[in-house]
Amino acid sequence: MLCLDVGSTWTKAALVDAAGALVGTAQHRTTPPEVLHGVRSLVDELGAADCAVLACSSAGGGLRLAVVGQERLVSAEAGHRVALSAGARVVHVSSGELTGAGIRALRAAAPDVVLLVGGTDGGDTRVLLHNARRLAANRVRCPVVLAGNREARAEAEALLLATGRTVVPTDNVLPDVGELAPGPARTAIREVFLRHVIGGKGLSRGPRFRSLVRAVTPDAVLHGVSRLAAVLADGADAPGAVLVTDVGGATTDVYSAVSTVDEERGRRTVDLPPDRRTVEGDLGMRWSAPGVVAEAEAERLLVPGEAELLRSAADRRAERVHWVPAGADDPEEVAYDTRLAALAAVVALRRHLRLVDGRLGPRGAGLLVLSGGVFRHADAAALAAVEETLRADPVLRPVLRHAAVVVDRRYVLAPAGLLAADQPDLADGLLREHLATAGRLAV
Repeated sequence: MLCLDVGSTWTKAALVDAAGALVGTAQHRTTPPEVLHGVRSLVDELGAADCAVLACSSAGGGLRLAVVGQERLVSAEAGHRVALSAGARVVHVSSGELTGAGIRALRAAAPDVVLLVGGTDGGDTRVLLHNARRLAANRVRCPVVLAGNREARAEAEALLLATGRTVVPTDNVLPDVGELAPGPARTAIREVFLRHVIGGKGLSRGPRFRSLVRAVTPDAVLHGVSRLAAVLADGADAPGAVLVTDVGGATTDVYSAVSTVDEERGRRTVDLPPDRRTVEGDLGMRWSAPGVVAEAEAERLLVPGEAELLRSAADRRAERVHWVPAGADDPEEVAYDTRLAALAAVVALRRHLRLVDGRLGPRGAGLLVLSGGVFRHADAAALAAVEETLRADPVLRPVLRHAAVVVDRRYVLAPAGLLAADQPDLADGLLREHLATAGRLAV
């Protein structure tokens, strides 16, 4: 089985055999407007011409989603959480009745999908219907997932369909006060991405690429994290939660999954809290590097005299987003990269833990996975410094006290997530070999 992750810059491939072993990995620059050219090069390199192919993609900006809700602290926030758990990048959130300025802001955000929510079932319908009417009248062109008050669902759908909008109605994300039901809306968002969005990204001229893509990349990673928690729980009395932090050029993502005991069936299952994925758009290695320094300074994570040097290093990276330090020939810049990555991970994990709010269980994390090019290419000394920074942090220390720290060097989380639905044994084999059995930081 050939598993592909088609990103905006690089397409990564992992070839997995029938026993779940990783046969080989490769990467190639993504080649729009026909990404299949790069895919064919990877197929040739890995000798995978006769293999079935599964793909996920975040190219073209991934899945850009706008949330239009009723109250920011209620339905709009619920929609925001659903979007993150579906692998979307939330580019706009609005609350209350849409105005002309609100429509202009929505258009400027250039979403691929609008998630329209509002009201509990049987509650107020006015705002939801007003917003459906405004979206219809202003001919917002992207598909709309309608997940608000069921009493107004049919009327809101009719308003949108009357002007030719693509509408996918689904169950309310907030059926009752304090009750979040993200599942149906999450499924609808995924289906809209696969049916209506991926083909319009300018990535491929024909239908084949669209037929290969099964998920947006963060969604595939989330499924991989879930399987990893299940693998750790298999045979362990108290495995702890799984935490993953993925530090990229523009954002830092954090994922979490917790195994729980199913008392009736006598086996462990995986519980995914509503805030199981968070995306920090102000923390990254290039575009968002200045944000790392600003937030680290605000949270008093920097040592005396460090701020000015890091600010200068971060500014250089934000100005040259494709620049990579020359390894051993540029040790100072490599050290800056490592320090920025460690700080981004600390801040992002702190934020994620605040949202999860203690739902990682009494043992905290049993495994912390570091993902991203900066970690995969780091040497042993650099990784040791990153681990020391994480374990020494007063907020993270109690959560990580029992945790092994590993690096996803072979990039198996996304392939495992792609395999999890139909071939969970293959997914588990990958994760067990490359992440779950590591007892110390993998170098």
